Amino acid sequence: MVGVMAVVGVVSMMAVVAAAYLVAGHRAHGAADLAALSGAAAYAEGRSPCPAAGRVARANDARLTGCDQVGDDVDYVVSVTVEVPVGLRVPGLPRVLSGRAHAGPVP
Repeated sequence: MVGVMAVVGVVSMMAVVAAAYLVAGHRAHGAADLAALSGAAAYAEGRSPCPAAGRVARANDARLTGCDQVGDDVDYVVSVTVEVPVGLRVPGLPRVLSGRAHAGPVP
């Protein structure tokens, strides 16, 4: 009986760790998507895309680690990279997950 309880406990902890990393990954990709869209919208209005992307990333509890705009005033792409902390600290596993997204005008 004790062995079964130990196995159940270990499997439960593994599920919690996997869920924490899954949630952090989704948060990173969502924050990157929103930041890229915000940057592209700002560039379309004639403003710099990176400060707008940074504000949106911070609002989503993410840190903007990269921002780039390529192209001209009509045909452009804003690319951003963000990092989101993982809720759990597990030795040997990363403490942050990153997400990358690109946005621009629809042709």
